[in-house]
Amino acid sequence: MSDKILDRVNSPLDLKTLTLAEMNQLAAEIRQLIIEVVSKNGGHLAPNLGAVELTIALHRVFDSPKDKLIFDVGHQAYIHKILTGRKAAFPTLRKYKGLSGFPKRQESEHDAFGVGHSSTSLSAADGIAAARDLKGEDFQVVAVIGDGAMTGGMSFEALNHIGDTKRRLIIILNDNEMSISKNVGAMSQYLYQLRTGETYNKLKRNVENWLGDMKHGDDVLEVIERVKGGVKYLVAPESMFEHLGIKYFGPVDGHDIEDLLPMLTAAKREDGPVLIHVITKKGKGYAPAEERANEFHGTGPFDIATGKKISKPGAPPTYTSVFGKTLVELAEKDKSIVAITAAMPDGTGTNLFAKRFPDRFFDVGIAEQHAVTFAAGLATEGIKPVAAIYSTFMQRAYDQVIHDICMQNLPVKLCMDRAGLVGDDGYTHHGVFDYAYLIPMPNMTVMAPKDENELRHMLWTAIEYNDGPISLRYPRGSGVGADLSEPLHTLPIGKAETLREGSDLTIWAIGSMVAEAEKTADLLTAKGISAGVVNMRFAKPLDEDLLCENAAKTHRIVTMEEGVLKGGVGDAVMEALNSYGLLHMTAVLPFGIPDEFISQGDRKLLLHDIGLMPEQMAEKISHWL
Repeated sequence: MSDKILDRVNSPLDLKTLTLAEMNQLAAEIRQLIIEVVSKNGGHLAPNLGAVELTIALHRVFDSPKDKLIFDVGHQAYIHKILTGRKAAFPTLRKYKGLSGFPKRQESEHDAFGVGHSSTSLSAADGIAAARDLKGEDFQVVAVIGDGAMTGGMSFEALNHIGDTKRRLIIILNDNEMSISKNVGAMSQYLYQLRTGETYNKLKRNVENWLGDMKHGDDVLEVIERVKGGVKYLVAPESMFEHLGIKYFGPVDGHDIEDLLPMLTAAKREDGPVLIHVITKKGKGYAPAEERANEFHGTGPFDIATGKKISKPGAPPTYTSVFGKTLVELAEKDKSIVAITAAMPDGTGTNLFAKRFPDRFFDVGIAEQHAVTFAAGLATEGIKPVAAIYSTFMQRAYDQVIHDICMQNLPVKLCMDRAGLVGDDGYTHHGVFDYAYLIPMPNMTVMAPKDENELRHMLWTAIEYNDGPISLRYPRGSGVGADLSEPLHTLPIGKAETLREGSDLTIWAIGSMVAEAEKTADLLTAKGISAGVVNMRFAKPLDEDLLCENAAKTHRIVTMEEGVLKGGVGDAVMEALNSYGLLHMTAVLPFGIPDEFISQGDRKLLLHDIGLMPEQMAEKISHWL
């Protein structure tokens, strides 16, 4: 019989009978399992290692799935998955048709709310609690939110409403002083003051212990509670949360189950909203992750013994690194260039800029809406703002891009990393909507490079373009191995590049799909079909002269994009042909992302699932002809 506690834990109910010593052993075993799986699959290591004891305590005190546990951002939910019947499937984490790396309602009844982006948990918890009260039901609602997610505007909107309605719910503020990189801003400083208020916390504990030993009636208790409040105001300012009407507990050591259990139990007894301030260490229990928490926030496979990342030898540089180095190179020559990111300096490559030009670098926290309007403000004064934000997170600033940038025709440069299918992080992180939401915006220019070398030229083009907003999107991972020695030059706005001529059809491809288009054309040649290939470069404005020329020549246009088909580049091509009266005489076959959310998995497997591999496209084109 195994002596592992984890072997005996197959649901939250199994935690109810464990001793404190057994729960601490369980924490160590869960950490080891997470390290082993993430070292092979990649994933969010450091945030999960920091939330082990906290999650065990939550499942010991609360009764999931009746009680609703909501994790924000969701990259701290691996322990929750392990404890809620998904232990056996955990080795499939983030793999094709395996467990999602984030909470997912379709995956388990224990996942009360699906999440992949930040700062949503408080609003979701408030809504679930409101529904509970409307239906006359009785269960607990618990939102686990990181201090990094507290920099997001939605969190403050939710706190304002929660404090106003006084609805019964529990907020666990998991404070590890980091989001992905080191936290920035006034909220971070405020939480630091709460963490380090030792004078008040020590006195508070002493008063509470003294009260616990006394026998007194309700009237005396009320007086003493007032005295407690008076003592508190003498030694520390009232917490912001209590000013908002949310009772504040803490801070408490998030790695001490013995301290966590009574505090969570006390929170259950409250009639209104409670916030428990929990202090944890990101990467807890694995030295490399503790020392380099930002690197192990989201990591690829690594060697457990050394903590070194496992990478393919001789792989081309990533698009992210090429972007970061080129931005620094351009900023050396132009002092008006500034870089902005939303808590993602490492992920966007702007960390290089931050080191070289700290005074011209702005990390605004997990606040994409603010980042975009902040960039707009800079642009009004002649500064050249480069806002580097993942494609999927730029969606959060949709309204700001329209109202604050496009309506004022401001020359902000939006640079969107992780465009297209990103693989193992799944549908919350695929950047497949940016073509469709940016193309309709008046004044917006939309670019995508065919390789990492063209990315350099497009960035320089964006910097030099002052006639309005301009966006640049590029994929995750390594480039195609393009020659990076070519001197930087700007590209003519709205002009495509003909890569090969064809007499039977012309493939109009953009961004990451240009390489796939050329492979498809090779396969068609082997079938006796002559296919031209155009590197569009610009989704807006289109090179309409070349498009009309190709349509008149071959009467067949194939479009290829790694974005959604509805409202995407293919639709823009058909609209342009129709405006010139050519659509009735030109057959158009669009390839792109279908009208569905794509799951996680290796990018090639996902492309195969939706028919975007060259062999599949060549076969479909030949049948179409």
